[in-house]
Amino acid sequence: MRILFCGDVVGRAGRDAVIANLPRLRRDLRLDFIVVNGENAAHGFGITADICRDFHAAGCDVITGGNHSWDKKEIIPYIAGDPRLLRPMNFPPGTPGNGHGIYRLADGRAILVINAMGRLFMDAIDDPFRAVDALLKQHPLGSVDAILVDFHGEATSEKVAMGVFCDGRASAVVGSHTHVPTADHRILPGGTAFQTDAGMCGDYDSVIGIKKETVVARFVTKIQGERMQVAEGEGTLCGLYIATDDATGLATEVAPVRVGGRLAPAMPRTDSAA
Repeated sequence: MRILFCGDVVGRAGRDAVIANLPRLRRDLRLDFIVVNGENAAHGFGITADICRDFHAAGCDVITGGNHSWDKKEIIPYIAGDPRLLRPMNFPPGTPGNGHGIYRLADGRAILVINAMGRLFMDAIDDPFRAVDALLKQHPLGSVDAILVDFHGEATSEKVAMGVFCDGRASAVVGSHTHVPTADHRILPGGTAFQTDAGMCGDYDSVIGIKKETVVARFVTKIQGERMQVAEGEGTLCGLYIATDDATGLATEVAPVRVGGRLAPAMPRTDSAA
């Protein structure tokens, strides 16, 4: 199975980069499944129903979330009716929506997508390790053809620990939330593809997607001045390509994907994605 995970979409620049590039990437990389983290897609804070529909129309199969999932209150009634929109599974019981889903491809293969959120320097929510462990035991590789975990967290140590915790039990564990792509993409010893953070889809002439001047002023003066605004320059699509072995569900290849904007481009070799 060939999977693309796109990191946190930040504002219009990120939305435009994703929507413009997904159809071509699906064709050129022969992608079977695309996951996009959309928690910052609406002006940098939350996501709306219309944006979800735009992502789906562009070819996104599943949208994941994080600590900003609920910033747009209109998403609360919407999420219950869209099984392809996830929020972190370790929110307390009774939270609207789902934190995981099993999705079937046209050829009959199935992929389990898990959305979980870390606790270090984040909200005090339920234990993500316990929640992910229970789900992997309930739906192990073999019962599904691939498993992708979007682990949304602040601390690199916690995200690496989740990768190690899932090694051999998931096809891929990809970190999100910090908006900066890390250079540690690799296949772990047990066969799980991993990257600490996929980076953001947004304008990198910014401070993690927000206009530079406003953020710098807050650091320098320590005064909550002008309201933070999303940077609106050309966006970079940042993500991770994962190929899996259909016999085992484990990763056979992992490679960064970067398209457009200010970051150096990166793309899997065409022959390996064919």
